Amino acid sequence: MAAALSALLKRTTIDDHEEVLKACNASLKQSKGDLQAQHVRVIALIKLDRYDDALRVLDEQGDGLKQKAQLEHAYALYKVGELEEAKRVASHLDSSRGAKHVEAQASYRLEAFPHAAYLYKELSSNQASFENEENDLRINAGATDAQLEWKGQGHYVQKKKPGREDMEAFETAYNAACGCIARGEFGQGEVLLKRAKDLCNSSEYLTDQEKTAEILPISVQQLFVLSSLGKVEQAEKVAEGITINEYGLQESDANPSTRQIAQINKLTATSKPPNPYLNHRLFHSLSTLPKTERLFQFQEDLTRRNEMTLDLLAAKYKGVAHSTAKFLSNNPSPTTSATINSISVINAAAHSQNQTAKLALKEILPFLEKRPKDVALVLTIVQLYLLTNNHGSAITVMESFLKHLDESTIATDQDVRFAPGLVAVLVSLYGLQGRKSHIKTELAKAASYWRHKSKPSSALLRAAGLSLLDANKMEDLKVAGEIFETLHQHDPNDRFAIAGYVAAHATTDLSKVETEVEKLSPINRLTAGIDTVALEAAGVPQIKSAADPITSRKRAGGDIAKPVKKRFRKSRLPKEYDPNKPADPERWLPLRDRSTYRPKGRKGKQKVAALTQGGVSEKGSEGLNMAGSDGVAKQANTVIGPTSKSKKKRTKK
Repeated sequence: MAAALSALLKRTTIDDHEEVLKACNASLKQSKGDLQAQHVRVIALIKLDRYDDALRVLDEQGDGLKQKAQLEHAYALYKVGELEEAKRVASHLDSSRGAKHVEAQASYRLEAFPHAAYLYKELSSNQASFENEENDLRINAGATDAQLEWKGQGHYVQKKKPGREDMEAFETAYNAACGCIARGEFGQGEVLLKRAKDLCNSSEYLTDQEKTAEILPISVQQLFVLSSLGKVEQAEKVAEGITINEYGLQESDANPSTRQIAQINKLTATSKPPNPYLNHRLFHSLSTLPKTERLFQFQEDLTRRNEMTLDLLAAKYKGVAHSTAKFLSNNPSPTTSATINSISVINAAAHSQNQTAKLALKEILPFLEKRPKDVALVLTIVQLYLLTNNHGSAITVMESFLKHLDESTIATDQDVRFAPGLVAVLVSLYGLQGRKSHIKTELAKAASYWRHKSKPSSALLRAAGLSLLDANKMEDLKVAGEIFETLHQHDPNDRFAIAGYVAAHATTDLSKVETEVEKLSPINRLTAGIDTVALEAAGVPQIKSAADPITSRKRAGGDIAKPVKKRFRKSRLPKEYDPNKPADPERWLPLRDRSTYRPKGRKGKQKVAALTQGGVSEKGSEGLNMAGSDGVAKQANTVIGPTSKSKKKRTKK
């Protein structure tokens, strides 16, 4: 039966996989247990992109066929998205070069980028076994290096600058551009993306449809780079050239994840004021990605953040507050994770309903009691206090937060407590108020913690050592020497560490650093070209610190104030003024006090009749004795309250 199958396969072409599959099925009808026919059948199914059917055949035939077709089994698992299982199966085939390719690809999709880089390096060190393998390895290794940069693991990348070989193909140019973008080198990335697009358009091996699909990710990256550089007009032109329907109607054109990122980036590339409700609708109209086309973790984080930001702009505060609170409850704090802390900031924005300054503080401060170890919440409150120029309260909140972490016995809490970023925030706040002693103490504590770690923070140790060198105490100089010695041990060629180490021991034990002094640049070389005479003539500038008292803005006592010239306004006369007519002597009195005043209405006339306006009343002597008259004054005929007649009238009403 095997001979008949071999004869049948000889009559087929290498690309005629349907005929191969038919021959296998015909052969298996006569002998179902033929492993060779089953193996060929699995290969034919994989060639036809029927990966689920291939796995079904492997499962039906049991361990015998899986053992014979391990490479095909691993590849089919990889194609259907079973990455962990694919990696496990491929790792057992140590001698298979194809299995290492599958393991590297599965590790790449699992975001185990250091392991993928190691495998590609190992494959590149050996001679390629098939055509174009070397080019494929260069492309995949470049993509892995770019992902390492995106994930913050750039120390694994050995090649930082693009080489001439990266300019030969659009794939390598694109991967080199992605690496530059991940490092923040947007100018270099823009040049490489333009080169990649030109190479793709001029390719003779791609059809027009394939070129369209390959240019899509290049255009999406161009859109991101131009927006980051502030070139809004150019970004709008690139966005207009991205037509999603052109790329995404068929699966063979471009993968769904690239289409989704293109749609999201197009929403932001505009100089016009955006419509948050329309953007919210367009964003939520995106289709769900299949399992095999899921985004990388950093892309998922950004997409989730964009979704919540659009919800905030659309005033969906309660929904965002609920979803973010649920996310934070499943992720413990404190943490330095950018993903978790960004969600915490969005949670604070939802509770404050996008308000700022004092209004936001009023809504957010109560949550600090519930989440006293939330790094992002504390930093948000500190930022809001700084916006109101309340530096004292910002320092109090920061010190209280760090005190909670100091009292914790959890090791991870201590790592957060002395995180370089948090230490830098507190040191900056102290600097605003000129607290030099507090700065020195905080940096010394942080340096003491990180010196005993396997991967210390070089930037923090440098700042601590430099701060302690400014002190005049021998204890501080000793600690500074130990810090710079630690830096020197980790990097013997670090000239900053050598200089600090020499400065710390120069006044105490010069013989200990004599050999290190020779590694530094001579003073004559450093001072060459400096005009000391000009410097002395210019003087020493006096720089006022933030702690200096604010000087009075009043003028000095010795200054003689110039007399202020008095301005005389030009007299203005009425339009109908006649100098021949005498002026009205009552013109300065209010209108109601003038003799010519005539009230309107019956009530007004009665009210005026009851007033004397300074004259003597005719009936005044009847009720009261005037001053100077004899006898006792009689009671005036006055009535307090309404009269009986008025009461009757009111009852009638």
